[in-house]
Amino acid sequence: MRRFAAVLALLTIGAAPPPSIDAKLRSIISPVSGVEMKKTIEALVSFGTRHTLSSQTDPKRGIGAALNWTERKFKSFGLPTVRQCETMTNQRVPTPTRICDMVAIQRGTERPDDVVIIQGHIDSRVTDVMNFTSDAPGANDDGSGVAAVIEAARVLSKRKFPGTIVYAALSGEEQGLMGGKVLANYAKAQGWNVVTVLNNDIIGNSCSSDGVCDSTHARVLSEGPRSQGEAELSKSVHSLGGENDSPSRNISRFLDSLADRLKIGLDVRQIWRTDRFSRGGDHIPFLEMGYPAARISVAVENYDWQHQDLRAEKGKRYGDTIDHVDFAYLAKMTKLNVAALITIASAPPPPEPKVEGAVSTDTKVSWFEMPSAGHWIIKWRRTDSSNWEHQLAAYTDSSFCEGGVRGLGAPRGPMECTLRHIRVDDWVFGVSSVSKDGWESPVASAVPGGAFKPYIAPEKKP
Repeated sequence: MRRFAAVLALLTIGAAPPPSIDAKLRSIISPVSGVEMKKTIEALVSFGTRHTLSSQTDPKRGIGAALNWTERKFKSFGLPTVRQCETMTNQRVPTPTRICDMVAIQRGTERPDDVVIIQGHIDSRVTDVMNFTSDAPGANDDGSGVAAVIEAARVLSKRKFPGTIVYAALSGEEQGLMGGKVLANYAKAQGWNVVTVLNNDIIGNSCSSDGVCDSTHARVLSEGPRSQGEAELSKSVHSLGGENDSPSRNISRFLDSLADRLKIGLDVRQIWRTDRFSRGGDHIPFLEMGYPAARISVAVENYDWQHQDLRAEKGKRYGDTIDHVDFAYLAKMTKLNVAALITIASAPPPPEPKVEGAVSTDTKVSWFEMPSAGHWIIKWRRTDSSNWEHQLAAYTDSSFCEGGVRGLGAPRGPMECTLRHIRVDDWVFGVSSVSKDGWESPVASAVPGGAFKPYIAPEKKP
């Protein structure tokens, strides 16, 4: 049995990674352009309506024309595309209809099956969700999200990353989150290890219907206990915790920390709900299949400008038109997305940590070594704290060992860290992976269901 030594460095949460990482991020995201995204939304609006039930064959109007245009944009960046379709029906789709997503795939150079997805829904609607003939410009809902997807592809397609980035324009969101289901099914069929899904839905307006304006915050919405496997996990979560530590909740924390580091004038407001009150989005089908996903949205929605017929009443204009989009704000929202894509595609996937320490004054954290990781960071926080408070960096193959940390076994063998005089009862623990050149993954919490992959009950594992 091979033994590893480990170097530990006790750090304060909030301390930035090596300056070169943040400098590199700011350099790569700097070309993100509000001007380019305005061109994209102008093109999307020009198709009149993008309702899911509109024409799929008209070359100038309807959902089909919009999908074709998006395909051409992706191909202009040199990206291979997939038009993934399923025939579906429900109350809002009364006859069987092909629901198609336009997807571009930027294959990773080292870990092509480790995938991060950025998505927005390309379909639009007016007041009557079944009205597929009236003009429905959908500039913000969700032309803004699709513009972010296309802009991310434009900026990042010039580069290479160890992991795969998927850019997706989804159909059928307004008719029942259908496009999200199509892409989640495709991800499963491809055998992708989906590390993160960034669902961008309504990210372009900065003023609300009550006159409140906010161009300095983004909302990130994430589920607490994971929905997939919830029944099997409920007893363990009730005993061991994990109500606030699903992978999606840790995506929210990751984006919050990333926004603070980028210093682009945008702060993340973490919303601890799966989506807005009594509403939903295309990240939910991914959550239901066990893939980590979160929704990114504006700080303040304007309800006069979404799901509305184009009209004026008593001097007030209604409808989702392009003049309501704040492109400077949209550029900041897109920069956050692009930075997250870069980081997650560059870092090894989060490990699957476990924690022990009942009836002990010490806590042992363990996880499996991954060849692509240069080191790991163990993090912990009080059970009533929102964000990680303390961290400890653990490196293998060092000549110095301190604090009871060790690695055991061959490559991909178990790593163990004993935290002296830290009692497991009072803290939540997690571990992130860091690449050899400094890119850090989101944290996976050492709780039931905390792993960044679909939950499989122990009795069902092969």
